Amino acid sequence: MSINKVILVGNVGKDPVIRYFDKGVAKATFPLATSETYTNQQGETITSTEWHNIVLWRALAEVAEKTIKKGSQVYIVGKIKTRSYVDKDGVNKYITEILADAMLLLEKKQSAQGTSSFSGSSGKDNQSKNTPGPVVNEPGPGYQTPADLPGDEFLPGNSQNEDDLPF
Repeated sequence: MSINKVILVGNVGKDPVIRYFDKGVAKATFPLATSETYTNQQGETITSTEWHNIVLWRALAEVAEKTIKKGSQVYIVGKIKTRSYVDKDGVNKYITEILADAMLLLEKKQSAQGTSSFSGSSGKDNQSKNTPGPVVNEPGPGYQTPADLPGDEFLPGNSQNEDDLPF
């Protein structure tokens, strides 16, 4: 038996990139930052940030297009997928992505006592709320958006049919 399951809670680094393919199939991609803070032996507080490439398909991608913005805090459930491609210099490159099965938009709400609490939503009922998200650092200089990389097997005009797409 084997399990490939990922649960992430983090902040969106860039607005989602949405692409539509044959038969109206939508794909959304965006970077997600997760941070971990600890104190080292010298008493210094250290924050370590990991960047994850998130991929959403179909209805989930359409929800992301309407609700997810840079700085949004989201809860993602999915699986890890690694794919490879050959760059323009003939070098094999690999990219690891999180194919999301579920997404929950987390937003800060002020309670009656003035303290913040988080409430989640699947997205559609959040469209009218203009709550600013937390501040997010930009992805590092080596980060490439998965949609910008070659080797995307679902490019428009490709002979793939809808049954060949994930999910």
